[in-house]
Amino acid sequence: MKMRQLGPEGPQVSVVGLGGMLLSITGRPPEDQSLRVIDSALDFGVTLFETSDAYALDDSELGHNERLLTRGLEGQRDKVTLVTTVGLRRPGGAWCVDSSPEYLTESVERCLRNQAVSALDVALLYSSDKKIPYEESVGTLFRLKEQGKIKHVGICNADVPLIQRAEAVGPIQVVQNRWHPLAREVEKNGVLDYCAQTGKAFLAYSPFGGTLGAPTLTTLGKLSDQARRRRLSPYQLVLAWMINKTPTTFAISGARRAESIEDSAGAGSVEFDADAVRAVENTIPTV
Repeated sequence: MKMRQLGPEGPQVSVVGLGGMLLSITGRPPEDQSLRVIDSALDFGVTLFETSDAYALDDSELGHNERLLTRGLEGQRDKVTLVTTVGLRRPGGAWCVDSSPEYLTESVERCLRNQAVSALDVALLYSSDKKIPYEESVGTLFRLKEQGKIKHVGICNADVPLIQRAEAVGPIQVVQNRWHPLAREVEKNGVLDYCAQTGKAFLAYSPFGGTLGAPTLTTLGKLSDQARRRRLSPYQLVLAWMINKTPTTFAISGARRAESIEDSAGAGSVEFDADAVRAVENTIPTV
């Protein structure tokens, strides 16, 4: 498993991370199976974990995923990094943005309790909020950082102008956006290149298109053919392409089964040169 620095000031972590959402939302596996997924991630060199207090069925059990990871990482917590997204509510199971200073502060305090730590490794602001100036939301996380409750600050779902607005408030270490073979906006809008140029960690979430999109990868004939030639699964090929496209990219892979994260982790040791990266891109349909 390759390791990289998570942003200009962040720790060294694995290039493939485990996203915790699927272990805690509707359709989640039994707890013992979830713990096996976490164990397998550790066994295969994963040291980057992504979580949120909102990864739960609804508002009645906020923090489910954090508490699960805390149990699964017992005895290993000082060897891994948790990236925690804040600024989401789950009323009745819905996903609602709330980036108000009051709720962000409440969310961070809850995350500290759920993770049983004095400071979050990395806190990510989920999204801009039409009701709140973006700089005010980002500033709230930096104030909590000044109080010692957050080590590093990042943002999610941002284009380059929004990243630059956040940078004007404080040093942004991580940007997390959706990126997968059939959703390549971050390549077109400059986010991927901007992160590489400025040394920010770019975290690709939903790299297979989510639970509905993942099966589609196996139907993309040219991509599957190339994966077979390289003795990789189609999922490993996609992750290896992402990781090797820029030197600051990390792939966050969700999993409900131990076998799934084992497969994803295998991509973390694959080396592609620029020609190999282009060869993979040539197999992906233009959308």
